[in-house]
Amino acid sequence: MPRVNASFEITDWDQTTHDEPADGPPLLRATVRKRFSGALEGESVAELLMCGQEGYVATERVVGSLEGCEGTFVLQHGAATAESRFGVVVPRSGTGALTGLAGTVVMEHERIALDYELEP
Repeated sequence: MPRVNASFEITDWDQTTHDEPADGPPLLRATVRKRFSGALEGESVAELLMCGQEGYVATERVVGSLEGCEGTFVLQHGAATAESRFGVVVPRSGTGALTGLAGTVVMEHERIALDYELEP
């Protein structure tokens, strides 16, 4: 399974609090837009649900080109600690030349590592 690495920059972050208890961390929701460069070129929009600054889960649609193959795909990723990061390409979410894309992803400090295969 090939691995690609790319960088990204956050181009927009719109965050709201949807639960703020008197005791315990707030629950937050954010819409985040990114621009990718490198082996993955393009843009994305993600919806994040967060527990304070401690953890998050996200669903993110990427529109662009992966090593020259153009299309879209959806990632689901998250973390509760640095050691508990997870991420996958949602099955059957690929379009265009990325139809059949499968794999795993790690997002960290404006970098993405994607292990993938492209099924015919």
